[in-house]
Amino acid sequence: MVSQSPAQIDALKIDPTGSDAQQTPVQWRGMVEITPQLLQEDALVVAHVSKRFSKQRSVISRLRSLRPGQGHGKHRKSAGRIVRAVDDVTLTVKRREIFGILGSNGSGKSTFIRLISTLLVPDDGAVRIFGYDVQKDERTVQRLINRVSVDAAFFKKLSPYENLIYAARLYGMPGAQARQEIYMLLLRLGIKSDRISQSLEHMSRGMQQKVAIARAFLTAPVLLLLDEPTTGLDPRSKEDVQVFVRELRDTHDATILLTTHDMDEADALCDRIAIIDGGRIVALDTPDALKREVGALEGKDGPASLHAVFMHFTGRNWEEFEEEEEDEGSDD
Repeated sequence: MVSQSPAQIDALKIDPTGSDAQQTPVQWRGMVEITPQLLQEDALVVAHVSKRFSKQRSVISRLRSLRPGQGHGKHRKSAGRIVRAVDDVTLTVKRREIFGILGSNGSGKSTFIRLISTLLVPDDGAVRIFGYDVQKDERTVQRLINRVSVDAAFFKKLSPYENLIYAARLYGMPGAQARQEIYMLLLRLGIKSDRISQSLEHMSRGMQQKVAIARAFLTAPVLLLLDEPTTGLDPRSKEDVQVFVRELRDTHDATILLTTHDMDEADALCDRIAIIDGGRIVALDTPDALKREVGALEGKDGPASLHAVFMHFTGRNWEEFEEEEEDEGSDD
């Protein structure tokens, strides 16, 4: 695929002679027909879901266990342990809700997102998205959702436009519609027209994250999973993304599940939040209700901050986990 200039992109966007322009316009919602029955379902129902991983001991730890006086049998017995990344989680997310998941590194929040997005299979319990089981109806669920993560993958030699047109083709979007929406999305997210045709490998991490967000918005998913979507973005770009998230909910009837390290972002965007710690949900309510609850428990005249709420339910300050090293072999 050859990189195209902004002028060529404009020509593609308005070209009425191409075969794609003859296709009948459709409202694309994850390639799934949006029926009245589907809209009556809760967006997400998680029932007693658990996910376990086997954590191996480090090489240094195993070598230490071989010192005199520590038998091989004991070493074999303690060679690893089972970690519950997600532990008996139950929750329901309503349609058109912006629902936040807050948790420290290693708390299980990213594992939880992967379970919902069919990237992992739960060991126990069930996950249903608009009535579809993530295991039994995996392909249908994948058409209903899209996911943005901090480790988004791209074809780095290609441009933002080329990466997005490739994604649009995978989702079966007509080319004319895709070209128009891609150009609009990238410009609105602050990617200048002269950068749209440049290789991604020469762009900053923050700029690449904007392209990942545009790719997720492109297909207007019914359920959008945002796993720390604004990590690496400057304040203006964060605000642009937050406006887009609200717009997607308000104008496209989408449901948003958001994990974030930005407490102000969670407070501003989320209708409800769940705090997860050690794989378990330790608090779940609206941000205002949680702040009032913790404020009252701490004897304050008014509500506490969301930072204080996090500290109250997890036993540590929000900033502390930024400096922690993740447990070896564990997920977020």
